[in-house]
Amino acid sequence: MKTRDRAVVAAVTVACCVAAVFLGVRPVPSLAAVAVALAAFGCRPRSHEWTGAATGAAGLLLLVATFAWPGRGTTEGSVWHLVAVGAVLLLLTAAVRRSPRRRLLAGGGLGAAAVAVWTVPLVPDASFFECLGVIAFWSVPVAGAVVVGGYPRLMEDRRRQAVLAARRAQQLELAHDLHDFVAHDVSGIVVQAQAARFVAQHDPAAAIQALERIERAGLAALASIDRTVRMLRTSDRNTDGTDGDGGDPTGARTVLPGTGELAEVVERFGETGDVRARLDLAPGVTEALSREGAATVHRVVVEALTNVRRHAPEAAGVRVVLSTDGTTVEVSVTDDGGRGRSAHLPGFPRLERGTGGGGGLLALAERVRAFGGTFASGPYRDGWRVTALLPATGPHATAS
Repeated sequence: MKTRDRAVVAAVTVACCVAAVFLGVRPVPSLAAVAVALAAFGCRPRSHEWTGAATGAAGLLLLVATFAWPGRGTTEGSVWHLVAVGAVLLLLTAAVRRSPRRRLLAGGGLGAAAVAVWTVPLVPDASFFECLGVIAFWSVPVAGAVVVGGYPRLMEDRRRQAVLAARRAQQLELAHDLHDFVAHDVSGIVVQAQAARFVAQHDPAAAIQALERIERAGLAALASIDRTVRMLRTSDRNTDGTDGDGGDPTGARTVLPGTGELAEVVERFGETGDVRARLDLAPGVTEALSREGAATVHRVVVEALTNVRRHAPEAAGVRVVLSTDGTTVEVSVTDDGGRGRSAHLPGFPRLERGTGGGGGLLALAERVRAFGGTFASGPYRDGWRVTALLPATGPHATAS
């Protein structure tokens, strides 16, 4: 509590006590409890941090007025007791709504107990069970105060958790985008730089062509980064509850590429290295995939090609095949492991499969399984093969 807040509480409490003396109010602590409530509400919103303590102080004053003040057990001054009960209930509602949990448990519990037992001295001849009935009756408004203050707090906590979960999901998605798209282009740049280093002295023209391909791959990487940044900005606006794209709450996903960009990806992969890359796209595949399915297929192809760059730079041929039977879509990426490569071509550093990471394939497998498909990768003849089988969820898919 800040110094000025302490001053306000002290001034209001003293003023109420002086007024009680001049007005002849017997239960002065009850009026002091009302003063604490007035001071707490007068210091809002600064008092949110210490409303729990104020509830406890007001509850303690009400207990003193109920059990320790002269004249207790009589109806004299009961009106002021009732006013103090109302003040404590208001403080309890505010504390449940805003107060930190530790202060709420201590102060709120004391205030709730004071409200529940304040009428017990008024029925001195009551039996034990009658006293329990009186306490239970006055526990109802306590429960009402907890509900009135706690429900908005619960909704706010749930919204905060939902926002945190959404931001975490966006961070993971953006990390996957950077790994799948930017890493693919950067690996192409590395391969071309290595090739240019080998041929620069013997064939300057080939080195110039390699530099041109490096430039194109760099521009593609920049475009991927720009797309990721746009997704981040749109996702932030949508997370805050507003639409950043003029009414499309899924605007962050519309920028994800699909099967329409696969030809360009495969062509660019073939250009950034002496690799014969071929795409076999069966009729009906595009129509059999939903937007999310097409984005998953694109990720599978890009991740597989990126792994070819990293783990099998000596590969001479890569084949990308997409086929469908109407109910499922199968995508496979197969490299030949270097079989058929000319002996005079330079070799590049190779990272053995299964070492130095592997997180990309693991994340990709999780994505495919989350979409309802199956994923497999492993040796195939002299090379490596990545296969994903996805359910056909597009508008022209055949019901199984």
